[in-house]
Amino acid sequence: MARPKLSLAVQYAVAAEGLPTRPQFRRWVTAALEREAEISLRLVDAEEGQMLNHDYRDKDYATNVLTFVFDEMPDVDLPLMGDIVLCAPVVEREAAEQGKALEAHYCHLTVHGVLHLQGYDHETDAEAEVMEAREREIVMKLGYPDPYPDVME
Repeated sequence: MARPKLSLAVQYAVAAEGLPTRPQFRRWVTAALEREAEISLRLVDAEEGQMLNHDYRDKDYATNVLTFVFDEMPDVDLPLMGDIVLCAPVVEREAAEQGKALEAHYCHLTVHGVLHLQGYDHETDAEAEVMEAREREIVMKLGYPDPYPDVME
C-alpha cells in the first residue's frame, strides 16, 4: 500500500536543547498517517503554549501537545488539514520526570497529535484503549520503547 501524501511544515518558535530535526518529525508523522494530509507542526515556548491552551481549551497552563483540526468533517477526497503544537519545555520536563529519552517522548507526542488529527481520541476508556494501542504500535515500530510502560493491558 502506498504511503499517503504529506505536506509538512515544521516551525521552530523556540530555542531549546534536543529539539528533533525536520526529517525526524517527517518520519514520525508519516508513520502515523493514514490518509493524505497537510500539517503544520510548531514547537513553542511555555508562554505561547499556555496562551494557546487558554484561548482554545480554557485551561490556563502550558500542555505538552495541542492539535487543531481544520475541518471536523473532512471530505475523504481532500487532504486532512491541521496544526500540531508541541510545547518544548513541557515535553522536556515530562521526559525527565518519566525517565524517558527526550527523542522518544517527542516521537510519542508527535504520533499522538497526528492520531488526534485523524479522529482518534481518549475521552472514554474505550477510546483511550484504541488510541494507546495504535500509539504503542507506531512508536515501537519506529524503534522506541513502549510509551505506556506502566499501563496494564
